[in-house]
Amino acid sequence: MSSERSSIITARPPGLVDVLDRILDKGLVIAGDIKVSLANVELLTLQIRILVCSIDKAEQIGLNWWRYDSNLTTRAERIEAENVDLRERLADLERQIQQLSAPPVPAASAKKVAAPRRRQASKKKS
Repeated sequence: MSSERSSIITARPPGLVDVLDRILDKGLVIAGDIKVSLANVELLTLQIRILVCSIDKAEQIGLNWWRYDSNLTTRAERIEAENVDLRERLADLERQIQQLSAPPVPAASAKKVAAPRRRQASKKKS
């Protein structure tokens, strides 16, 4: 009888931690529809789909939509990405303004400016 008592003691129902561990490991799906109608006119329909599992399990089954959903990502990440984009655009605009405000001196005009100085120097020597 002592062996029967020990087996009864060890065969207790799973606790809350065991249940949660199993749910997070395997996953739990709850699905349902709620429809509110008045005089055979549908006023409201709620479709509820709930998946309870660990993040690792969700990624294993191909669910990682929370990484790309703009409503769920942090606002700081979006603002930082926007700031980087705006800085790049500002740098491009500054380069364009510098190119427009300081046009390059053509090579032919540079030779013409240098040529008279040589002539003046040669006239002074003679």
